[in-house]
Amino acid sequence: MREIIFDTETTGFDPQNGDRMVEIGCIEMIDRVETGQTFHSYYNPERAMPQAAENVHGLSDMFLSDKKFFAAGAEELLDFLGDAKLVAHNAQFDFNFLNAELVLCGYQPISRFRMIDTLAIAKSKHPGAKLSLDALCSRYGIDRSHRVKHGALLDAELLTQLYIELTGGRQIGLGLAENGPRHDPIASLRSISQQVERKIFIAAREHHANADELARHRDFIEGIENPLWTKM
Repeated sequence: MREIIFDTETTGFDPQNGDRMVEIGCIEMIDRVETGQTFHSYYNPERAMPQAAENVHGLSDMFLSDKKFFAAGAEELLDFLGDAKLVAHNAQFDFNFLNAELVLCGYQPISRFRMIDTLAIAKSKHPGAKLSLDALCSRYGIDRSHRVKHGALLDAELLTQLYIELTGGRQIGLGLAENGPRHDPIASLRSISQQVERKIFIAAREHHANADELARHRDFIEGIENPLWTKM
């Protein structure tokens, strides 16, 4: 199964109010294993960058001034996405911006049936907990020490690790060494079962109390004051 984990950076919060996407980073996974194929691009938003947004991702008007418009790179992006499932954290936000950009340059929006939202998955697993990407990386021990500011490809890399942890962890894909055979968890469980069947179990040793032990037990019972069993 092919999946694309992606993240976007924008000029603000709402494309309906004129905000634009300025960066997208995508990572390809097949059968829960990263293939090494990525897509990353910056876009000239054709508008000024608000200072509040620049403080988050560090992308200034000057930096973006010579970048291509989204329309010039839309086909390349769509080719990379293909028909894969698209995974994002708070995916509604990223889908809103991606589809707004596509519609602006005459393409059909991407179906939300392809959307997988790691925020929704995290809410179901950790109700009431902090669910930001930073907080969840801390919970699952994912190193984010190199994340000084938000960046679409960097955040997609962190999200890829988080998505794997949220959906079962690395054990599902163990044994996928470059030149090694694919690990078969069912075969491993079958092998463990066969080992249990072959194990020789020793029956419990019979034990009979002697007369002295019976007498001491009887004296102990008789010494209990107001035992419950006499009131039944």
